Amino acid sequence: MTFDAKARIARLRAEIEQHNHAYYVLDAPVIPDAEYDRLFRELQTLEAQHPELATPDSPTRRVGGKPLDAFVPVRHAVPMLSIRTETDISDAGAIAFDARVRKELGLGESEAPVEYSCELKFDGLAINLRYERGVLAQAATRGDGETGEDVTQNVRTIHCIPLHLKGCAAEVLEVRGEVYMSRKDFQRYNEKQRAQGLPTLVNPRNGAAGSIRQLDPALAARRPLSFFAYGLGETRGWASPATHGEVLAALAKMAVPVSDERAVVHGAQGLVEFHRRIAAKRDSLPFDIDGVVYKVNRLALQTELGFVSREPRWAVAHKYPAEEQLTVVRDIDIQVGRTGKLTPVAKLAPVFVGGTTVSNATLHNEDETRRKDVRIGDTVIVRRAGDVIPEVVGVVLDRRPADAGKPFDLFKRLHGKCPVCGSRIAREEDEADWHCTGGLFCPAQRRRALLHFAGRRALDIEGLGDKLVEQLVDAHLVETPADLYDNRKLDLQTLAALDRMGEKSAQNLLDAIEHSKRTTLARFIYALGILNVGEATAKDLAQHFGSLDNLLAADAESLQQVRDVGPVVAQSIVDFLAEAHNREVIAQLRAGGVHWPEHEQRQMTELPFSGKTFVLTGTLVSMTRDEAKEKLEALGAKVSGSVSKKTDYVVAGAEAGSKLDKAQDLGVAVLDEQQFLALLNVNE
Repeated sequence: MTFDAKARIARLRAEIEQHNHAYYVLDAPVIPDAEYDRLFRELQTLEAQHPELATPDSPTRRVGGKPLDAFVPVRHAVPMLSIRTETDISDAGAIAFDARVRKELGLGESEAPVEYSCELKFDGLAINLRYERGVLAQAATRGDGETGEDVTQNVRTIHCIPLHLKGCAAEVLEVRGEVYMSRKDFQRYNEKQRAQGLPTLVNPRNGAAGSIRQLDPALAARRPLSFFAYGLGETRGWASPATHGEVLAALAKMAVPVSDERAVVHGAQGLVEFHRRIAAKRDSLPFDIDGVVYKVNRLALQTELGFVSREPRWAVAHKYPAEEQLTVVRDIDIQVGRTGKLTPVAKLAPVFVGGTTVSNATLHNEDETRRKDVRIGDTVIVRRAGDVIPEVVGVVLDRRPADAGKPFDLFKRLHGKCPVCGSRIAREEDEADWHCTGGLFCPAQRRRALLHFAGRRALDIEGLGDKLVEQLVDAHLVETPADLYDNRKLDLQTLAALDRMGEKSAQNLLDAIEHSKRTTLARFIYALGILNVGEATAKDLAQHFGSLDNLLAADAESLQQVRDVGPVVAQSIVDFLAEAHNREVIAQLRAGGVHWPEHEQRQMTELPFSGKTFVLTGTLVSMTRDEAKEKLEALGAKVSGSVSKKTDYVVAGAEAGSKLDKAQDLGVAVLDEQQFLALLNVNE
């Protein structure tokens, strides 16, 4: 052990925890993820080299320990009692609580209003964090209030919970609060699970509770959890402030997460106004709440009021409308999204949930519908929280009727055809979603197809944006991209009359459409909007096949001969081109005058940089990076965003960064701007 190693470890721990607080609590990261990872790896290495310096509050302890056989019981030094719930969601609920408090305190009508601390009622799992000498020593669930379970390993994986309190070394300080999962993290986690065909979480609350009670901390660490403090348990060696509001402020100074959505108010009217204010913004909060909590602010008055039936007289939870309800599935419909994705939607017996009447709820995809085994006639749990689309989260199997429908089969339900345009539907191997293959023709995809076709990197029709596309579609002037080039449908007079567009704007659009007729084969392929075919793949296809006719004649096997085209991309192309509607639109586009230079017909094998991979870094004086990329790709090169052993050349402009360093480490050839220009001149 050396002093330098000890000092470096201490600095790394402090710096990493500062970054954790900035990222997870303040939502204001100050360094890139790569730099954070570098610091974390350095700390791990030093701790491995000097195990005698390991401490329980090191950030490296957040990755989780060994799986447990069972949770160890923990008896709470101060019971974790529940508070009374006021189910009257109107103003009367707040008024009644204030009346009870004033009565218990013996206050007359003429006496000053009671001061209250108002907070949110988080929908998660209650946790007690025990800090000893400022270091997190133990975390326990509420359990039955007297005895909980030791979940320290799992709680350590929650990055926003400090492992060491800032500026507090009290002998004991127990912080109580709620572990929760934000709506964004819940949705992101479920989307990732669905994409992998894995089980999803029912709701954020179950996600939080289930994660904390995982016996394997590594599994808990993979679930994105957060925490808010709302009170204290046992304290020793800490001078408590006089009010609850000041307690929360003190915890915030110790780097413990405390919600900003709190207030100190006076009297019943203050409670009513807080309840109304939070109700108005409930949908926009980044996490779920099911109500607000009122607490008498002065701790001395809390002591005076005491408890009744193990519930504090000085606090109450004032609820909001429930966000989950039971209803019946009357039918299952299939909706076609703007990208062609087919989504099963449950048609429900109308139910009031989350503050509104819901009659439709998403089932996400076929796999999710089958996993939950949702059938017509089932009684289901419907959830609506915030601005999230209502969804079916589960089936009440013991209420399933004898005549319930069969397990859901999307392909059979649609007879293999898009319910909007009749084109074939397809699903890639290992993918959860079915798609309509009629991308250029399908009315459900019309707006997206037109916007993509007219995009800057596609046919680049300047002035054809969202609003105008919507007007053209709604007026039935344009149904496919080919209609843009039909002067019988789009003429000066028709466009000028469209939403007072004016002759000048109309003429500018017609000129842009005319100008877009001369394009490149690669841009044209990309503009078609084929699933999984981006710019780079479109360029590879154009260079490999040399002509559109060759591409149209290609089968899956020949498509896979193209660089970076595997079975999934090849099948997407085959499915798209197998649809007669799409081929018809392509033929109409060509007949309408869309064309590209003949010199593009040469094969990829004839190009000088075929098979070569370039990486661009830094700033070039003579051209933009996009222009350099286009020049290289026109000569057959592949332009990558990262340096590897397979890279042939790195073009380094001014202020080249880590890519240049990596190229030098790997021995990859590096070209400065003059050398790059010379190489282009020789080969163009």
